[in-house]
Order: sequence, then structure tokens, then C-alpha cells
Amino acid sequence: MTREEDAAESGNGAGLRDPTVAADLVDAAVRAAVVLGKDVADVPVAAIATEAGISRSTLLRRLGGSRAALDAAVRSAGVDPGGQPPVRVRALEATAALISESGLASTTLDAVAARAECSVFSLHAAFGGRDGLMHSVFERYSPIRDFEEFFNHPHDDLHDTVLAFYRVMAQALSREPRVVPALFAETFARPHSPATQSLVGHAGSRMLAVLGSWIESQIGEGKIRGLPVPLLAQQLLAPMVFHVFTRPAAEKSAMPSLPDIDTVCDVFADAFVRAVAVDPQPTTPATPKTSKTRR
Repeated sequence: MTREEDAAESGNGAGLRDPTVAADLVDAAVRAAVVLGKDVADVPVAAIATEAGISRSTLLRRLGGSRAALDAAVRSAGVDPGGQPPVRVRALEATAALISESGLASTTLDAVAARAECSVFSLHAAFGGRDGLMHSVFERYSPIRDFEEFFNHPHDDLHDTVLAFYRVMAQALSREPRVVPALFAETFARPHSPATQSLVGHAGSRMLAVLGSWIESQIGEGKIRGLPVPLLAQQLLAPMVFHVFTRPAAEKSAMPSLPDIDTVCDVFADAFVRAVAVDPQPTTPATPKTSKTRR
């Protein structure tokens, strides 16, 4: 690499001509960024040259010696070239914040792009559209990864497993931004909308894959009665989901007998085991407390 080329690639082409960058080079830079999963600014000049079907030195010559000219042309074309956290990261954080603050229906691609300081085109390039963006937000901000990590470890006693799982649920569902409660609210409010059906289809299959495998193993070992797996999954999830989602409002209304979250987990675990276990062994639920939740 020559000294002139080294300066050019680092964006230090001051004093060099600022050419009008041809559209084919802008397109090549955007394609290379998509292929590599990077912002345009993070794509090596050599990779852009390969995508354009020219040599690296030819690319730099056509750019007038300055990589900065290409980044400026990409920005002018409506694509954020980067230089800050990647568009994908900024978009996920912006979407989660908007969903938590205003709900799913208000979280349009235009709103996300404005909050993430990128273009709508960049969102399409990174996620393939709004559905893809919402699926990615669910993967990152829902408790699905917490559940996968929990069930990746061996568990023996049924009651102890359910109790530990409820504690994981309580912690995961209470995290900010509160994306999952907003997604549930949208599901209840607009169950037939295409956006809701797409998200529920994705989220439901992911959740059932995680819980269903464990439930089926418990049925196979004779610990849980052979009831339909989707219904068992709902019976496992529903009490804690409802409690955690409504708890902030209940605390605001100063419910005098609201137990702390550890007691809630004990009570729900005991109720689930009594309802579905084969010959369940009675357990004594903890005495409800009135102290505030620990999150």
C-alpha cells in the first residue's frame, strides 16, 4: 500500500479533489456492506472494489483519492455510512425504546429511522422490513434467551425446576425497556392485524420450541400428565406473565396484601405442580409477605 493510498483509505484525503462519485460505486459499497453485515464506513476499500469489479487502486483513483468522498455520496443517497454504532444496533435500541414508550402500533419505520438517526432504506437493508425488525427486537429483548439458557442446564425435581423458572421469568419480564408487555398489549388489542399475526407466529413458535421440549421430556419421564403441550405451556407461563405485567399498576394502587415476588414464585410453582404433576407431592407454599418486590 502506498503512502497516498494509506492516507486515502483512512479518510485523510484533505486537499484532494472531491469528485462526484458514480452511482455504480455507491451501489457497490452498499451491496458490500449488506454482504459483510457492516456499515459502509466499516467495509474495506478492497471489498468495495471487488464488489464493483475493479481493482482497489482503480477505485481510489475514481474517488479522487479520498474514501471520505464515497461515504459522503452514500449518505447523499439516503444510506447512513456509519462511523457510529452499526445501524442494526441503533435500530434495535430505538425500536425497543419506542415500543416501550408508545406501543407497537406507533413504532413505524419512519419513527425508528428518526430515533436511530438512519434512513428507512438502511432499515430495509438490515432487517428486510418491519416484520424482520420486530422479530429481531423480540429475539433481543424478550426472555426467550433466558429460557433457552435455563433449560440448557439439567434439572431434576419438578417443583424446584418450576420454582427456579418462575424466578427467571420474573426477572426477565421486569427488565426495561418493557418490550414484551407492549407486544402482548398489541396482541390483545389487534389480534387479526398482519403485523400482530407475523410477530405472534414467530414468537409463539420460538417459545413453544423451548418450553415444549422440556414439557415433553417431563411427560416422557412420567412426571407430568400427558396433556396437550401448548396448553401446558400456557398454564406454565400465564400466571407469572399476568402478575408481572399488572404488578406495577397494582403497586401504584397500594394493594395492601400484594406479596413479594419470591412468595409469588413459590405460590405459582406449587399451583402448577399440583395441577399437572403425576401423583404430586403436597408442598407448603410460603406465607405471603407484604414487602415490595425486589427486581
